[in-house]
Amino acid sequence: MESAREVSDGRLTVEGFSVAARAFSDKWKLHNQSLPPWSWVPLINRALLVSNKEEGYLSLEKIVILSSLEEIPEEESLNVTADYSESEELIDQTILVQNVENEAHFYDFHIVYSASYGVPVLYFRGYCSSGEPLSLDVVIKDLPSCSVSLLVESKWTFITQEEHPYLNRPWFKLHPCETEEWIRLLSQSSTSAGCKMPVELYLVSWFSVVGQVVGLRIPLEMLDQPFSV
Repeated sequence: MESAREVSDGRLTVEGFSVAARAFSDKWKLHNQSLPPWSWVPLINRALLVSNKEEGYLSLEKIVILSSLEEIPEEESLNVTADYSESEELIDQTILVQNVENEAHFYDFHIVYSASYGVPVLYFRGYCSSGEPLSLDVVIKDLPSCSVSLLVESKWTFITQEEHPYLNRPWFKLHPCETEEWIRLLSQSSTSAGCKMPVELYLVSWFSVVGQVVGLRIPLEMLDQPFSV
């Protein structure tokens, strides 16, 4: 079965992505209850007008990024909350990231499988309450200061803008060109220690790095599950 396979070359099949995505969303829902869950969006076969449960992407939407107006230490990530009633308790302790018009910025995040790279890709977009999209310059100002440094220093986390593969609208994405390499190194180091990374932990390990770039940190409990022997 796909769920029993280990990650050895840093790449996923589309079936492996489906397994990893469901495992990731289950762990997120269990250990990160301050934010809404990631939802699985199945792809629609337009010819038959039916959904394909095995192919799709993960979606986390209408997130409001929170930050203090004071300088944030580089080691800290932005606080985030959602545009829903449970966020009210958090708003008392933080200040919404605002533009010059003092308007909150909202973000949508999608984890999409790239068939050409064989790895997940993080797509995201920012917008005002009016729905007007944010430019890259504004988005970068909303990122944690440590993320801006990471974007400058790292050759694989640079941001590009292109059409969302399923929505046909311009979204930003973190380019996946080196994802296969560092995931392969991670799985090899685990194997050398007598353990192997199961497919179910692929997205958890991947997002523990990628999510920090956009201010989304996963709870350490999501990484507690040991690799299979």
